[in-house]
Amino acid sequence: MIILGLETSCDETAASILEVENERVKVLSSIISSQIELHAKWGGVVPNLAAREHLKNILPVIETALKKAKKKPTDLDLIAVTNGPGLIPALLIGTTTAKTLSYLWRVPLIGIHHIEGHIYANFISHTRNKVCAISNFQFPISNKIPNSNTQNLKQIKRCKNFKLEFPILCLVVSGGHTQLVLMKKHLDYEIIGETVDDAVGEAYDKVARILNLGYPGGPAVAKLADSYAGERKFKITLPRPMLKSANFNFSFSGLKTAVLYATKKNPENLKNADYLSEMCQEFQTAVTDVLVAKTICAAKKYAPKTILLAGGVSANVYLRKRLELSVKENLENTACLVPELVYSMDNAAMIAMAGYYRWKNASNEDKKSLGKSWESLETSASLRM
Repeated sequence: MIILGLETSCDETAASILEVENERVKVLSSIISSQIELHAKWGGVVPNLAAREHLKNILPVIETALKKAKKKPTDLDLIAVTNGPGLIPALLIGTTTAKTLSYLWRVPLIGIHHIEGHIYANFISHTRNKVCAISNFQFPISNKIPNSNTQNLKQIKRCKNFKLEFPILCLVVSGGHTQLVLMKKHLDYEIIGETVDDAVGEAYDKVARILNLGYPGGPAVAKLADSYAGERKFKITLPRPMLKSANFNFSFSGLKTAVLYATKKNPENLKNADYLSEMCQEFQTAVTDVLVAKTICAAKKYAPKTILLAGGVSANVYLRKRLELSVKENLENTACLVPELVYSMDNAAMIAMAGYYRWKNASNEDKKSLGKSWESLETSASLRM
């Protein structure tokens, strides 16, 4: 089965060609045009600017994906597109393009929830052939990605194969979502915990803004945290919100506010490199302490066979290592799997992967209706999974 995936929920214009045969996955191409440089001067993503760039780049990105995969539109069996949640002007570019191509090419079309895509990024990494994804990952347009991300991508040396077993507990961490999702089977989601205010990625960006670190905030904070020498010159201590609450919910707004109050007391510290690295290290540690502790607690109650990490913040190396170590130490007979770094960030291969499972689990009647879904597919900025 050959699937075209499209992703335009925020500031990445992405297209991917996925081939699935006998449950083995091949990423034939994964093309991304990033808008980071465009939005950096505004300190965040501007929806209408993002939509303009998507409109300019989406057809060249699709053409590049097809060319890289050595496929033609007539080879496609399915188009999968992110139809929410996200920035509505950006989403509409992707869904309108997908609906048009579905009609013109006579290819079934399926809408995919953005977070569902992030969850199924793990299924790319652990059901694919032993071909390293970095060989198919490109940034063909003139926009660049941060050096920290580039370095991380170059560190990928191999791709492992694991058997994913249900039930699965997934920790979703992104710019707009922080959730614990229980899956008893494919496409069956029960949200057992979520943030009551800021998502993790949002908190990272806000802390970066407080510390004048620029945009995107997550990589900037992580880089400074990793450079921390461990001397604790400023003895910074931040709270661990809701760490011992009776539920599996999260809260990061107060943690961000604690960083704000600490810097307001001594604003001159913002010019001190040692202070910035210590503050970033304490913030990152506080966030990770809560995320890992809640995940382990939930796992002890629900007894999953597999724990997955998903979402853009899953690219945080410290979080990945801490979660893997904690699962190994606390949960016997439970696997902990994380996506390859290239599939942690927004991409279209994950959308195509989720699309495959949606198609595979659809009834014959539903599959038939997908042939005309270009007429009915809806786009929602607040789509529920």
